[in-house]
Amino acid sequence: MPLKVGDIITFERTFTVRDVELFIEISGDGGIHHLTPDEQGRLVVQGLLTATLPTKVGGDNNVLARTMNFEFLRPVVTGDTIICEVKIEKYERQENKNNRTAITASFVCENQDEKEVLKGDFSGVIL
Repeated sequence: MPLKVGDIITFERTFTVRDVELFIEISGDGGIHHLTPDEQGRLVVQGLLTATLPTKVGGDNNVLARTMNFEFLRPVVTGDTIICEVKIEKYERQENKNNRTAITASFVCENQDEKEVLKGDFSGVIL
C-alpha cells in the first residue's frame, strides 16, 4: 500500500548492551561514555545508533535518502525503549525525474517516559 501525506509510521526498540557493543565494532564509536556503565549498569547508546529508528522506517519503504537532519535532545541508555513516529510530509511522483517518487518526512523519538530524545527530518526518493 503506497504511502500518503499525513501517514504516521511507528517503530520502537529497546536498546541493549550488546547493541552498543556491536555498534562500537561497526562504527568505531567507542567513547568512554559508551564503555563505562553508570551506577545502574547502563551504557550511553550512541546517537547514530538511536538514529537508526527513523532510518529503519525509511528502509522499510525503500527510501533512498538525500538529506537527514537529527537533533539529539537527551541521552538514551541501555534498557530504554524508544518509540519513533515518522510522519510523511510530502509524497509526490516526479514524472520528469525517472518517474521516482519524492518523499519528505519528519520524526520524533520518545523514551518510555514520554520524553523526546531525538527529532528531525529526512528527504529522498522512493526506489
